[in-house]
Parts: sequence; C-alpha cells; structure tokens
Amino acid sequence: MLLPSVSINVSMRPLTYIAVIGLSLSISGCKPTNTDIQKTENVRGSALSMTQVKSSPTTGKPVVYQVFTRLYGNTNTTNKPWGTIADNGVGKFGDFTDTALQDIKSLGTTHVWYTGVPHHAVINDYTSIGISNDDPDVVKGRAGSPYAVKDYYNVNPDLAANPANRLAEFEALIERTHANGMQVIIDIVPNHIARNYHSLSAPKGELDFGANDDTSQVYSKHNNFYYVIGEDFAVPDAPHGYAPLGGETHPLSDGKFAESPAKWTGNGSRLAKPDANDWYETVKINYGVKPDGSHDFPVLPADYASKTAAEHLAFWQVQAADDIPDSWRKFERIAQYWLAKGVDGFRYDMAEMVPVEFWSYLNSHIKHTNPNAFILAEVYNPDLYRDYIHLGKMDYLYDKVDLYDSLKAVIQGKASTAVIATVQAKVSDIEQHMLHFLENHDEQRINTADFASNAFNALPAMVVSTTLSRSPTLLYFGQDVGEQGAEMAGFGQPTRTSIFDYVGVPAHQRWMNNGKFDGGQSTEDEKALRAYYQTLLNLSHSAPALTGEYLALDPLQRQLNTEGYDDQVFAFSRYNAEQQLIIASNFSQTEPKTFTLTLPKTLIEQWQLVENVTLMDLLTQQPYEHALILNNHDSASVQIQLQPLQSVVLELTQKN
Repeated sequence: MLLPSVSINVSMRPLTYIAVIGLSLSISGCKPTNTDIQKTENVRGSALSMTQVKSSPTTGKPVVYQVFTRLYGNTNTTNKPWGTIADNGVGKFGDFTDTALQDIKSLGTTHVWYTGVPHHAVINDYTSIGISNDDPDVVKGRAGSPYAVKDYYNVNPDLAANPANRLAEFEALIERTHANGMQVIIDIVPNHIARNYHSLSAPKGELDFGANDDTSQVYSKHNNFYYVIGEDFAVPDAPHGYAPLGGETHPLSDGKFAESPAKWTGNGSRLAKPDANDWYETVKINYGVKPDGSHDFPVLPADYASKTAAEHLAFWQVQAADDIPDSWRKFERIAQYWLAKGVDGFRYDMAEMVPVEFWSYLNSHIKHTNPNAFILAEVYNPDLYRDYIHLGKMDYLYDKVDLYDSLKAVIQGKASTAVIATVQAKVSDIEQHMLHFLENHDEQRINTADFASNAFNALPAMVVSTTLSRSPTLLYFGQDVGEQGAEMAGFGQPTRTSIFDYVGVPAHQRWMNNGKFDGGQSTEDEKALRAYYQTLLNLSHSAPALTGEYLALDPLQRQLNTEGYDDQVFAFSRYNAEQQLIIASNFSQTEPKTFTLTLPKTLIEQWQLVENVTLMDLLTQQPYEHALILNNHDSASVQIQLQPLQSVVLELTQKN
C-alpha cells in the first residue's frame, strides 16, 4: 500500500508514428503511411475477433488481470473532483457480464483479482440497511481506501445494485467468473483494518476485532490492537490546502473521531495523533509481536523452509491453543469464509509488516482447504523474499524493487538494459515465485510523463517482463488501452488512477463502449495496443518454453563487444525439450538496431542444434527473414534487425 503521490503535471506525447505488422508494433519515427493505416485496421479486426474467445489454455504461465472493481464498469464520464456517486457514477458487480468476462479472458487471463471487494469505509449513507456512517476525518477520499476494511464478512455496498443483497451479488460474480473459465482473487489486508471496524455479517460467535481486548495494556498477546494508554485519538493536522471531501460540509467532518484509548496506526505509528502522512484511517493489528520487537508465539525451525504446506500445518496443529495469538485465528477464519464461497486465492497487502510465522499458519490452512489456491503477497524487501516464500508458504511475491524498478529506469533512459540480466540473476533460485508487472493500482500509469510518456514506449519492457521467467504476469485494467490516470479525482494526485474516489477511466470506457467491450469508441492507437497485449499474454500460455529454462544472452554479447548491441537492446533465450526461443527487444524510441546475436556452445549442445534451422516470430506468426547459422558447432549466430520499440520472439525449427 503506497501513499498518494505529490502533485505533478501529467501530459502525453502525441503518437504520430505507428506501423503495425500483424500483431507486432514496429515504430519507425515517421508518420504512418496508407499501408501502415491498413495494417492498423487489420490489427483492429484481430483484436475484436479475439474478444469472442471462449477459452484459453489453463496450462502455462498464469495471467492475473487486476481490476479495481468500483471503476471497471462505470460509464459516467463527468469526473468531478470529489464527486459523489450521483456526480461521477460507480461500477457494479453486475457490470461484469459474460461479455465483459470473455473480454477479460481474451487477454489470456487465468485469474481475476477483484480489488476493493471487502467492505471498507466509504462516505455514503447506508444506515437504512444497518451500516453505520463513516467519518470523513478518518476516510481517505469519498469512496474510501480498499485497505481500510470495515467488515471482512461482507462486501462494499457501493458495488451492488441492491446494497442489502450485496453478498449474494458478489457470490453470483464468483460463479459467473468461474463459468467463464477464470479464477477469483480478492484482497486480505492482515496488517491493519479501518478504525471503525464493525462486522454486521460475521458468523454466529465471531467477535469483532478488539471486542475482548484488555485496553489497559499497551500490548497483550491475545489483544487484536496496540494501545496508547491514557491518551485519546486525535485526527491529524491536515496538510495545507487539504480538507476532507474537498471542504464539503458533512455532519461528521468536524476534525474529531472518538477512540479511547488511542490505537497504534496501521503503519506502526505509536502516536495518539498520527501524522497526515501516516495510514491514519487504519489501526495496526497485533500478531504477538511485542512493542520491543520480540515474538510471543512459536518460532518455526529453520529446516521448515524445505517442508511442505502440509508439514507446516502439522506443526501448528500440535502447538498449545494459548500459544496462537487471537488475531491469527481471526484471519484464518476470514480466509476460510471466503474459500467456502468459491474464492480461489488472495492478494495480501503489505505482507512484510506481519511476521512470517503467521503466514505459515494462515497459508498452510488455506492450502489444506484448497491446494491450488493462488497466494500473492506484496513484499518490497528483497532480503525477505525467501523467508516469505519458503517459510511463509507464499506462491508469489511482487517483483517490484528489482525487475519493475529496473525496467522503468531502462524505459526512461536512466539505466542500461544490462541491469535486467543482473536483477534476474539475483532471483534465479526463486524466479518462478516473482510476479511481474508494469502497472498496478499503486504504481504510476505507463502513459504518463512521469513514467514512459506514452503507452507504446513500454512495450519492449512488457515483452521482457512477460517472457523472462516462469512467473505469472499481472495486467492492470486499462493498461492494455493506454489509460493515463490523469483525472484529479479528489484525495491524492494524478498519474495513478484514483483508488480513493469515484471516477471514470476514459481509455477503458472507450474500449468498454457501453458494455459491448468491442472498442467501438477506442482510438486506432488504443486498438493496436490492445491487440499487441492480447497476442503477448496469450503467448505466455501457448509457448511451452516459457515454463522452461532461461539463459541470458546479454552478457555474452557485451563480452564479445557485438557491433550494434548496445545499452538499449536486450536478448535472452527460453527453452525446454519441446521448444526453443530467442527473444530480443529494442528499447530505443527512435533508433533501429541491427546486430549479430551469438549463441554459446553450451546452448547449441543443450538444444542439439544441427544445420537448416529456421526461425518463426511468434509475435507476428511470420517466418523470420534471417536463419540461424551454425559456426562449426562452437557457436551459432543470427542477424537481428529491430525497429524502434520492436521485439521478436523467435521459435527455432530444425528441418530434417
């Protein structure tokens, strides 16, 4: 979970040069010719036809489509700052029709991550169905942060056509997603909850967080919260120019919120009056970590890093009941509740702020119920990756600090492509666990001046990100049509599509075309971009080599001082017994690249290469114009010609 960015100016460089070959973009630095325009039309037709796909392979690498649920189906284009639902509209569960879900599926999607589903604090009046009003002084934005969950046993009433029937509407969406061949992921945010947490829908006997806490103690193992003894909570001083709801009068917006004694804030602040930059809308959950940092729970033996989830479960089952903190049990029951409703996996917010033993406890219970559950965690400290994977039994972690940050720097001309091989080598033992992305709800949109200036400039990075390893790829809704996130929605500033307020998402709305999901209002650039994403992400399922081995070809080219191979080019291979691939990308926005790519002897022997090797570019489904040349079986080479921002995924075929 990241704080809103500072105010910036967002602009987009106009796209004046796109040439599309099949489903592969080749940007040449000049205005499109009539032939290029016709090719763009061909791509448009391909993209539209793919929305009719009824199924895609379930083997191969997963593709996670992250959708911010309240934004996805919203057709309102008003985008008034701090606008209400009446002003700006809101998406509903029902907007995910079969047509919409097949459109999502056409992007190669295996899992839909519905972000913002658990009932979090919102500024709307639902008292008629028993929901208490939330206080704007401790809610970020008007629509509220998905990280400030108010009731883990129900869903956001904003998302339902009939708020009283909201849980049934989400259950229907789970069934509909499954019927369309995809699995469902939702968020769990174990580190913190809303300050005014209260469940209306908890199972009989399930108490709210904090209901049995001893509030006379800063810390007690079975307390759910930490307390600032002798002090009441005070609302932070607002930054200059900021007022809740943009200054709109509201009966609860008075600079006060009753909480006595004050609780520690979600990001760990121990102040009764946190800072405005703290996660003041949330409170920190106690997992048996004492204020001095020592642990008040059983510690996993080191050798459990190599043990199975079933063995982890057995470890916890023999521990004394009193040794397991109450918060652990509460979240385990929450996870089981959603698994029973058909949810297939979870994304954990800020997992590194919660001890790894808890994750062993929770995830081993989840895997016992559903061995195929998809478990994804937000962890930003590379030193903790292996503990959270091996001891915490996470399936996947964000590859943000290394790969994402490096690719962003390469796109911006701040780093050499050589860094890609370096960061990939750092995770070589866990690469299949590192989920790759270029956008998500916390990160800047690609199509902004602060990131890539336009959406096409990131395509080489997207090819590398998608094909580099055995890990899943995450696609954020709107990324595939170049969404800018330029709207001033209310809380926070542009470059990210707002997750705090009601807003429309213009490029996505154009593709959505009032529920037709046919790109009927999209620009030609948006259609071409989406067609490229469809091809690339579906390739991640259909190419067997992408579940196989990886070898960086980049270091050898630099060692050989290969002419034409420079800091804007990156090449590598992916292979298994069934398929061999050579992948090369040109990150330059203006310069074509031509070089002779050398394959090492070890790879020739591994692939058992002989003469008459031809190449097929899987991005275009066209034969590649240059053949692979064997050099006395000591090495092999192929001439690579790349236009600006072009990538090739070359499949080797040996003729008998």
